Amino acid sequence: MESLLIISVFLAVALAYGVYRQRRELAALGKTIEDRDAAIDQLRSQLDGDKREYQESESRFACVSDLSFDLVLLLDEDLRVIMANRRAFQLFGGIDPLGESLTMLLESSELLSLAQVALSENESLEEQFVIQGINYRARAQVIQQSQSRRYIGIGMQDITELVSLNRARRDLVANISHELRTPISRIRLIIEGLFLEADKPKRKASIQSLKEIAMETDALLWLAQELLDLSMIESGEAILRLVKTPLKQVVDDAIERLESQAAMKDLKIVSHVPQKVDVLCDADQLKRVLGNLLHNAIKWSPQGETITITATEQLDEVIVSIFDNGPGVPDELRHRVFERFYQADASRSGDEGTGLGLAICKHIVDAHGGRIWAEGNSQGIGGHFLFTLLRADASFQDDAPSAGGDQSPIAIAESAAPL
Repeated sequence: MESLLIISVFLAVALAYGVYRQRRELAALGKTIEDRDAAIDQLRSQLDGDKREYQESESRFACVSDLSFDLVLLLDEDLRVIMANRRAFQLFGGIDPLGESLTMLLESSELLSLAQVALSENESLEEQFVIQGINYRARAQVIQQSQSRRYIGIGMQDITELVSLNRARRDLVANISHELRTPISRIRLIIEGLFLEADKPKRKASIQSLKEIAMETDALLWLAQELLDLSMIESGEAILRLVKTPLKQVVDDAIERLESQAAMKDLKIVSHVPQKVDVLCDADQLKRVLGNLLHNAIKWSPQGETITITATEQLDEVIVSIFDNGPGVPDELRHRVFERFYQADASRSGDEGTGLGLAICKHIVDAHGGRIWAEGNSQGIGGHFLFTLLRADASFQDDAPSAGGDQSPIAIAESAAPL
């Protein structure tokens, strides 16, 4: 009986000890789980922080790259796009390029070659090429992320406008060279003819030769003035001072200046500008406009024709018209003839001139607050250019100077307007 009791007590003690050990193990396991949960929470918090930092970094990169005027691409070693700014999306026609191979996105052997050569040679390269009709200057650079991972960064700049400007300037230099060479050669030949004649030159022939020299000298002066005007316009040095001015006086001065050129072709310049039409203008600059338009009309008018200048008042404007019987301007080129360096074959036979005269006219008229345009020759009406000027305010009519008196500037128009 006693032995049975001892065995029962022993089993109870063993069972209690086992329960105690299990409780201790469970407590230790719970503590371990709590520690692991805390570690997981800490890692999750760190991961969230890293993710936010990455997203912020990516957002900053995207913001900076999107503000750039250039296209920015980041490729992996398989030439797959892993990052692109907004301008680059436009290159791919609005298609999301991320994850796509550059070979599948664009048919540009030059860009692919640039990326491949940069990757193989592990250096920065620059190239210039055309994609979809747009001129780009591109630079590719390899970015070494680790020993086994490299990326290719590509920046592309649209230089179409720069290429066009360079081409226009090359054309300008070529035109100027041609324009200078022709009159200088003619002057030299005329002078040589005067001095190398066996007999004493006849007075009539000498006078004609001198007239031809004067005409070619005028052409050189005209070219020099166009270049000076262009230089002042581009530098912002040309200043307008709008003054109440009789339009007829300015027109008559411009006609007088070009009478000798018109006489060379037996042309007649007729003015139908009313006596009592006052405009707000800078007289010197307005003479440049009229001079360029009349010079153009003289250049392309047939021998013995008439050039007509008219002016009509309409509301607060005065419309000035210069009409000649030359070839005129084709309808489809009416707007382009005012572009700098542009020359239309139909209206500029022989590709003469610098292509600056009408562009300068537009700059000056725009600065006066007016408009300038050309009528098309679809009806066979010849050359017809028109521009508008502001009428002098009626409130200043009583203050107009008497005939022969000094012309005083209008106070409201005294401020200078840059050309």
